[in-house]
Amino acid sequence: MELSAHFPIASTSVKTTCPYCGVGCGVSAQVGQDGTLAIAGDAAHPASQGRLCVKGSALGETLGNRGRLLAPMLREEGALREASWDEALDKVASGFARVIAEHGPDAVALYVSGQLLTEDYYVANKFMKGYVGSANIDTNSRLCMSSAVAGHKRAFGEDIVPGCYEDFEQADLIVLVGSNAAWCHPTLYQRIARAKQDRPDLKVVVVDPRRTATCDIADLHLPVKPGTDVWLFDGLLGHLAQHAADDSFIEAHTTGVADALDAAGKAGTLAEVAKACRLDPRDLERFYDLFANTEKVVTAFTMGVNQSTSGADKVNAIINCHLITGRIGRPGMGPFSLTGQPNAMGGREVGGLANMLAAHMDLDDAAQRGALQEFWDSPHVAGKPGLKAVDLFRAIEDGKVKAVWIMATNPLVSLPDADQARRALEKCELVVASDVVLGTDTNDAAHVLLPALGWGEKDGTVTNSERCISRQRAFLSAPGSARADWDIICDVARRMGFKGFDFTSPHEIFDEHARLSGWKNGTDGQRRRLFDVKGLAGMTRADYDALDPVQWPVRTPEERTARLFGDGRFAHGDGRARFVPTVPRAPAHLPGGEYPLVLNTGRVRDQWHTMTRTGRSQKLAEHIPEPYIDMHPQDALLCGVKAGELARVTSDWGAVVARVQHGGGIARGSVFMPIHWSGQTASDARVGTVVNPAVDPVSGEPEFKHTPVRIEPFGVTWFGFILSRTELPLREASNWTRVQGKDFVRYELAGRKPFAAAHDWARKLLDVHDDDADWIEVEDKNGGMYRAVHLVDGRIEACLFVAQRADLPARTWLASMFDKEQLEPADRISLLAGRAKEPGIDPGPTVCSCFGVGRKTIEIAIRQNNLCDAAGVTACTKAGGNCGSCIPEIRSLLAETQVAEA
Repeated sequence: MELSAHFPIASTSVKTTCPYCGVGCGVSAQVGQDGTLAIAGDAAHPASQGRLCVKGSALGETLGNRGRLLAPMLREEGALREASWDEALDKVASGFARVIAEHGPDAVALYVSGQLLTEDYYVANKFMKGYVGSANIDTNSRLCMSSAVAGHKRAFGEDIVPGCYEDFEQADLIVLVGSNAAWCHPTLYQRIARAKQDRPDLKVVVVDPRRTATCDIADLHLPVKPGTDVWLFDGLLGHLAQHAADDSFIEAHTTGVADALDAAGKAGTLAEVAKACRLDPRDLERFYDLFANTEKVVTAFTMGVNQSTSGADKVNAIINCHLITGRIGRPGMGPFSLTGQPNAMGGREVGGLANMLAAHMDLDDAAQRGALQEFWDSPHVAGKPGLKAVDLFRAIEDGKVKAVWIMATNPLVSLPDADQARRALEKCELVVASDVVLGTDTNDAAHVLLPALGWGEKDGTVTNSERCISRQRAFLSAPGSARADWDIICDVARRMGFKGFDFTSPHEIFDEHARLSGWKNGTDGQRRRLFDVKGLAGMTRADYDALDPVQWPVRTPEERTARLFGDGRFAHGDGRARFVPTVPRAPAHLPGGEYPLVLNTGRVRDQWHTMTRTGRSQKLAEHIPEPYIDMHPQDALLCGVKAGELARVTSDWGAVVARVQHGGGIARGSVFMPIHWSGQTASDARVGTVVNPAVDPVSGEPEFKHTPVRIEPFGVTWFGFILSRTELPLREASNWTRVQGKDFVRYELAGRKPFAAAHDWARKLLDVHDDDADWIEVEDKNGGMYRAVHLVDGRIEACLFVAQRADLPARTWLASMFDKEQLEPADRISLLAGRAKEPGIDPGPTVCSCFGVGRKTIEIAIRQNNLCDAAGVTACTKAGGNCGSCIPEIRSLLAETQVAEA
């Protein structure tokens, strides 16, 4: 990757941390003398041991200044203009000060992100809770991890993940609940896969309504009915009480077991649980027996558990099963929350959620509020919880919150009932957005845009899922006038007259954060908090710059802590863990009538959040280039929709359009859509507009996994696609998706206007006005086909293919035409014919993004070489030879090809 707009700030390789999922992989980045960037895994990092997934490997492709927000901007009369930092920050500071003076501190809010570094998060929390005096600071981590936080605090007394990644290698049974780790936490999944390969006796159970890529290594897949996890684990709790209870552990280290078992009894017998969960009773019994008879069990859970109106109860139902068996805090066992974002954990450490204080202090504890105020020497500390994400945007629409500052996130795409969030920002008096890129749905609604540093430019720390603090280090200069988030917040705080924001480096902020973690921790009558990194306080700047990954707590400079609770002492005042009664209950909204299907949402393998970063990479765009609706063929038949064609998904809150597919892993009654597409990358695929905004009453986390919907055909008269070297306006297309190519942009199109208008529309769209332009075209009016190519000096500038049917020519070989400086006569013929001039040129849809290996290439290799396993495919094609994320797909192709051959 060439970085012409940046210059390196270090000539040697810089060790940093990946900015994607919560695994927290180590990255080695080096900018060469020629301006190219080399990305590799950091072999010394304990979380990943030198491995990166395809997203991490492609980080170099996501850098550069194309589309960057490089200067502050103000929106006046609907138009943006560039402004100085002084003008922009004066507007933010005076706007916030005016609203606070007129309406009180709860009339302003911050909405932040797990993309922030811990130092940014710390300053933002200090600003709002200690100086503005409101707890109206919430984070997009509310949407993914807050149920885990609530479950941890109820059970343990503090938000603690007790285990470490080594436990996955030491366990004899791994239960993955609501986790497609193969796609969402790939390097950790590959670590599990290697452990299973080394120890075939290691058992893996996957609990998931869908049959995902993660099931590739599963000994047992339990396709539970969506929303029935509490039934499943309550039934398990009752089974363990009879067959595997550790009575001595329960008596010495816990309270509340009787009430928990009483509540669990409402789930019924094994047969009744199986019926409620829509499982085969034999599979359920096998799972219960495996769990009961295996001492070393790790139960890992993520969004499929958390994102629910009963998410906190699901978390506690899982934890209850580990408490009743005493399987916690020791090697190879324990409940394990896998975080979604790179610094969701760091945000929780500094009180980034609206119902928390910094350093794991409790907002409802007056003594801890007083201790925090004393440490900060602040005018006050917020005395009540602030508004959680969904409620915050409702309060903005209602006019109760009149100024909001959004940092490093895109809520108009990621929130449930996302059109409500848009209405809210449209009504808000002052919307400020700190961001790296200019064009997002949220930024389009902002009055002030502040350019922030991005990955590779910013400096600080993050904390991963196993409580490991790692450094993110800068290796590129700041582009334009971009600044660190902490620096921007401090500047606004000073302009508002607040003291305590004279930081000049992230090192100074981290030192204050570390000192706070030990402040009155277990002294002066204060509860002893397990989050404690005072052993990292007092570091010099050089020590901070050289900080190696370390798991907290770090009470002394020498302390390193892999696991917690091994001594049987928990963070509640009496040192005991709590069993939490969890009564099974149905989701907030059930399918039926007008909305007979249940929508589940989630990630795809090669994209991240709303694609403001991964959407820049050609490599990452090739695996799944379009939004899709995955559904069972029988449901599709009943809805009158077909695979490969467009359909509309509608709920009580909104509607989206995407292409139907039959992935083969989804049960009848359920559909799945990915979350990544925004208003910049698709005409009508912001899935958040459909998702119901019901939230867990304890955690405030929305129910992203269970929205009643209906699906119906989205009728069009033609389908098409364009490959163009320049961006194009697509107002005439009824539906479009934008895909990034190497030297071009690709648009997938569909229209409702008469097909006959395609000719004139194409010339107008591609801006070909000159009759003498090098414009070659072919049209078959009877067959309903039109193809056109625009050339400039013999080089392809754009091509367009339109037809009345959805089965258009393959895009991959067409993309190779853009690499040529001059098209040969045979190339022109191929373009108009709609097929490659030589067999084998088209590799088919991408399977292995790391090496760009397509489906057809793999199928040919399997047939020609009689391959029977993934290792053979890797040896022949390289596919699967880097991050391994595509190995489940390779195994599926092996099976399909072998069946076809038979």
